[in-house]
Amino acid sequence: NSGKQTLKIFDGNDAVKRNQFRLISVPRIAKNEEVVEAALRAYYINDDQQEYELQTFTQQVLLSDDVINRNDAAEDSNLGSVFRESVPEAWIIRAKPKDEEVIRIYPAWLKVGMAYVSLRVNKDSTVQTVIKEVLPLLGRQMECLQNFKLVEVLMGSKQVQRMVLDNQELILNRLKDIRKTSIRQMNQTRFYIVENSKSIVQVNLFVGGLPPQLSSEEYTNILKEELAIKTNVVSVSHVYQAQGAVVLQISCFSEAERIYMLVKDTVVNDKPLNAVVLPAVMASKIPQNCCPLLVFVNPKSGGLKGRDLLYSFRKLLNPHQVFELTNGGPLPGFHTFSKVPSFRVLVCGGDGTVGWVLGALEEIRHKLVCSEPSVAILPLGTGNDLGRVLRWGAGYSGEDPYSILVSVDEADDVLMDRWTILLDAEEPAEGAENGIAEPEPPKIVQMNNYCGLGIDAELSLDFHHAREEEPGKFNSRFHNKGVYVKVGLQKISHTRNLHKDIKLQVDQHEVELPSIEGLIFINIPSWGSGADLWGSESDNRFEKPRIDDGLLEVVGVTGVVHMGQVQGGFRSGIRIAQGSYFRVTLLKPIPVQVDGEPWIQAPGQIIISAAGPKV
Repeated sequence: NSGKQTLKIFDGNDAVKRNQFRLISVPRIAKNEEVVEAALRAYYINDDQQEYELQTFTQQVLLSDDVINRNDAAEDSNLGSVFRESVPEAWIIRAKPKDEEVIRIYPAWLKVGMAYVSLRVNKDSTVQTVIKEVLPLLGRQMECLQNFKLVEVLMGSKQVQRMVLDNQELILNRLKDIRKTSIRQMNQTRFYIVENSKSIVQVNLFVGGLPPQLSSEEYTNILKEELAIKTNVVSVSHVYQAQGAVVLQISCFSEAERIYMLVKDTVVNDKPLNAVVLPAVMASKIPQNCCPLLVFVNPKSGGLKGRDLLYSFRKLLNPHQVFELTNGGPLPGFHTFSKVPSFRVLVCGGDGTVGWVLGALEEIRHKLVCSEPSVAILPLGTGNDLGRVLRWGAGYSGEDPYSILVSVDEADDVLMDRWTILLDAEEPAEGAENGIAEPEPPKIVQMNNYCGLGIDAELSLDFHHAREEEPGKFNSRFHNKGVYVKVGLQKISHTRNLHKDIKLQVDQHEVELPSIEGLIFINIPSWGSGADLWGSESDNRFEKPRIDDGLLEVVGVTGVVHMGQVQGGFRSGIRIAQGSYFRVTLLKPIPVQVDGEPWIQAPGQIIISAAGPKV
């Protein structure tokens, strides 16, 4: 378009050196302020355009800093239009110098109800005078100035840079220098007032993947052998035997770095070790009415939306309160928060991820000062029956992460039962050498949502195998469900004989089973991605199901067609029983699934009973 003109805009000397500019398109006859406004918009800067001006860009800028002075004369003689005959097509945005301005100072400690204080500074204001004026505003007027420093923090997209400012430095000069370097950088810079602390080097390193149930000495010996740890600077401060994990306290940075790098390539008993550097939380300094949020994200859940959420929450919150579950599981997060007097948890993932976190919480509860934190769910991926029941929705579809944090803050607490399932196979595992085999030790699993035997578990198992063969196909919630349907269609011709292969006892009474192909124990009123298996009709034989009544409902399905009708909302399952203690006897190998995790269970006993305190 002949009436338009494209200009290169640099936002400071740094951009010029790197030759990184942004393009704007403006009318050929544009007023100076229109161009300034377009230039600021290109860099997403919402400040008042009166405070900025454009300076022509000459190659000499690179050679000497003196050239970067204000082009007053050139601009004044040409107020009507920026452009004359020989228009330079590159410009630099500059901030006009000010004799005084208002800056924000952030306290580097938690002060509830106050994120920052505003302070007017002039050409005589030094770092020291700023500290002196800020302390009374933060209620610290009784303290000695020498105990504080002013730190300039640049929060770039890649990293955070900190610089302690010299006490005699003039604040306006500092602001001028930052803006000269980059106007955008000024927008990403904050000034923090920080208490001087005696700096003692102490790195806490979580090391997981070790053999479980060993003593502190045995773990120390393994680490000496595998990682050659120097015991004069490294000690084991916490041991989590059940999980095969330890926390190391290391008083030397280079040793911490060496161990951290080495752990990633170390395998013990065929299991790779993992390491997480743990932040130090000063629990004693957290104000009384404060209830921080511990966030767990499974970056593999939900068509990789987890990865984006991880980054968003790290930006919105303190990045140290957001933990990635693929790195060491839930334990590093719970350990970090173990001394926090009151906290809440947000789990971002599918029902399986939620179960993983609740299971870890159960195991470590006795070591937490806040032993019963409330748990919120951001459902990712398919299924998400628990997320639906607790009204977090069926699955995250890209809402603003900030609004999710507001929802968590406003949510109500409800209690939920959890169940322990003991699987005791009587027959030895197959594939034993020369026919003599040890029976498998009993296996214990935790259940939150439901446990299915027969057809429901068989579909889940086939789907599971399909997913392991071609993981790339399973990034979309809808595709996942489509595969479930296809797998189901292959099973329609089945005979209904499950009732002949199992026996059921509820609260010590034998229960006669009707002719069914699937038996499902349900804790929550949502199954298979939102279906109501129990149904809503009232029935004087049973209590109305609730998630906190200490009872499980037992339902039968006659086959794939029946399951499809339940999913479609046309029918419900066959109500069989309600109770708090169940014994199922398997007479032959049968597919079993708990909260969507399927396997084939050998003949033997399955006992389902209430687990620990409600969550």
